[in-house]
Amino acid sequence: MPGLKDIVRVAAIGDLHYSRTASAGSLQPLFSQISESADILVLCGDLTDYGHPDEARALVREMASTVKIPSVAVLGNHDYESNEQDEIRKIMTDVGVVTLDGDTTEILGIGFAGIKGFAGGFGRRALGPWGETIIKQFVHEAVNEALKLETALARLRNDHLIAVLHYAPVQDTVEGEPLEIYPFLGCSRLEEPLTRYPVSAVFHGHAHHGQPVGRTRTGAPVFNVSASLMRELFPARPFHVFEVDLLSKSASADRRAGADRRALGAYDRV
Repeated sequence: MPGLKDIVRVAAIGDLHYSRTASAGSLQPLFSQISESADILVLCGDLTDYGHPDEARALVREMASTVKIPSVAVLGNHDYESNEQDEIRKIMTDVGVVTLDGDTTEILGIGFAGIKGFAGGFGRRALGPWGETIIKQFVHEAVNEALKLETALARLRNDHLIAVLHYAPVQDTVEGEPLEIYPFLGCSRLEEPLTRYPVSAVFHGHAHHGQPVGRTRTGAPVFNVSASLMRELFPARPFHVFEVDLLSKSASADRRAGADRRALGAYDRV
């Protein structure tokens, strides 16, 4: 593709939790550093603290003066707190932040698919769709989010795919959090689409005290980019930068074709 760089640097961070009481300009040093360090910014949810549109408006004012690169975002659970998530999404979209919810976008030759995700736990300990109706509804939400991600990934035909979530798709990146809250930090159902499509990287937030890096069972890197974790581990550069080499192919066409042939019925029925 003419005009594209050979190496594209993707900066990712989540859980900014911008609040009504935040000091104006408090995020400008961070956003300036990101703009200097990367070609694309990815925001992994919890953009606001209580899901108020005023918080989102203040956040985009911070971004407007300092973020000079294309931006992609998903919303997090805090952005849903006041049931104003549609307005928050519109505020972000209106200033040019591509805000995904089962959607896709292509920037600088990289395909992005994004969802919020949901909870439910990991592996054999994941909550199953059995018993009371409300339990089945809870599990159904996680399944629906995974289906949205799968559908989005299936639409992309780029050699390099990046998945953006808020909730964790693997247990690796929540380890370090209290065991009791693992089921509320993510769900392994979200991992299923990531094993069927050739993703180059996965970014998520939500686990403020987890681990920065994990992998899907097929080896795709998963990065927990929660702002509090980034600040604790990497105070000089409190965000993750992932480099994509556009001259290499992340996976074979055969693997993509095989994924396209698989039925979405691989998920648990609820």
